[in-house]
Amino acid sequence: MMWRQLGYVVLVGVLGAVAGCAQAPARAAAAGGVNGLYATLAQASKQYDQALELARRGDNAASQKTLESALDAMRSASDRCVNTAGCDTARFLSAYDRALRLKDGSFLGTEDDDQALGPDDQADTAGDAGVLATLPQAQRTIQLLHDHKLSDLVANNDTVQAALQVWLTRLRPNLVRAYVDYQYLRFQMWPEFHKAGLPEAILFGLIAKESGGRVHAVSRSGAAGPLQFMPATGARFGLNTVDGFDQRFDPTMEARATAAYLNEQLGALNDNLALVLAAYNGGEGRLGRLVAHAPQSSFWDPDVYFALSPETRAYVPMVLAAAWLFLHPERYNLHFPRVDGSPGFVNLAAAASLNELTVCLGDDDGARYGWYRTLRNLNPQMDPAQVQPAGTRVNLPKFLQGAYKTACVTGRWVALASQLQAAQLPTPPPQAVAAADPPARKSPHYTVRKGDTLYAIALKFHCDSVARLVRDNGLHSAGDLRVGKRLSIASCKRR
Repeated sequence: MMWRQLGYVVLVGVLGAVAGCAQAPARAAAAGGVNGLYATLAQASKQYDQALELARRGDNAASQKTLESALDAMRSASDRCVNTAGCDTARFLSAYDRALRLKDGSFLGTEDDDQALGPDDQADTAGDAGVLATLPQAQRTIQLLHDHKLSDLVANNDTVQAALQVWLTRLRPNLVRAYVDYQYLRFQMWPEFHKAGLPEAILFGLIAKESGGRVHAVSRSGAAGPLQFMPATGARFGLNTVDGFDQRFDPTMEARATAAYLNEQLGALNDNLALVLAAYNGGEGRLGRLVAHAPQSSFWDPDVYFALSPETRAYVPMVLAAAWLFLHPERYNLHFPRVDGSPGFVNLAAAASLNELTVCLGDDDGARYGWYRTLRNLNPQMDPAQVQPAGTRVNLPKFLQGAYKTACVTGRWVALASQLQAAQLPTPPPQAVAAADPPARKSPHYTVRKGDTLYAIALKFHCDSVARLVRDNGLHSAGDLRVGKRLSIASCKRR
């Protein structure tokens, strides 16, 4: 395990050397063709010891800067190799892929990475603990994904390849929108995963698949929030309804709960991330029973894979594929927009609703989708149609603070937004309502069907609350809800 940990540190040296040639390789490649490209790799190896020593001295800022610029240089040289006659693309892209796996701090190398280190490198491990301490994600991630080798899955697993294609084709707009929304929510959600030692890419993969970045998403089964917690599971991890607000719609609280859930299940499922994702989607009880007698089972084992629902079998590779694209968009001709997610706020100079602010902000700063979802996501407790009094704090991206003062305090856009806010749909006369919608005989009972939850039933029939539904039917827990059970819904509106 230590050799694999050292592999991450090796990257600092290897790519640090490449950074020293960040500008030279382009000229060398142009002049020397294939030999110039190969010289980039050779030069990186020669300068390994010098760069590793820099990291050992604790110059972390320089190491990080070197890492990013070096990876850019390697990416560019890799692209040139693909388009250069006679260049061994397998040789070059293999080195690039390995660098990416090591750089990620999320998806590290294969079993062969140990052999990639020379004997002298393997002998010197005692001094590397200090370097690894500056890269805490490396140790946890290596352990977390030791058996997953996502790089290999992406290259060789048809299911993951198919998931990549789905994201890059018909769900491409959804993926890009989820990325944009996540960037505005990142300051609230990523710290919770970071504190829990979990990769950011997995957080994004979950958001992209679960809600597409919509904080107020609610599924037909009653899961809610950007990470889609069921009511009972949410309550188990501290997400309740307080003063009428469902805390599953709080991005920070749900991210914290999700991180706690994932770590709980990682402990129960031998740090097997794919199985944990399957449990997240299909229920930990089912997964626990499937692997109870074979703790080393893989999600991809036929006895496990085909015992899961089609939804869960599709869910896991979709999350992993979204996470991989989050890390390596350029490898798939995918270009996420640059998003400044710095948080800000305004205290309303005049009463306004989120709807009105959306209208007056328009497309300032090149918004691709307008600001409605962003304002809703950042202010989850506010009804977007409800006018908030002057002085109310409204969260928004920091760079929109100036746009608010310019366009949303006075002027024609404020007047337009106010006019639209005041618009009322016509109310039909009673006789028209009676003619169009004759009273139908409605049963005061409902028979539970497969897949029903108390939350979904309460939502469907407009019950006052789940608690009222439970009380009216003498239920003691969600386990009392069985298929075929006849529930009284006489107290619900049922419209």
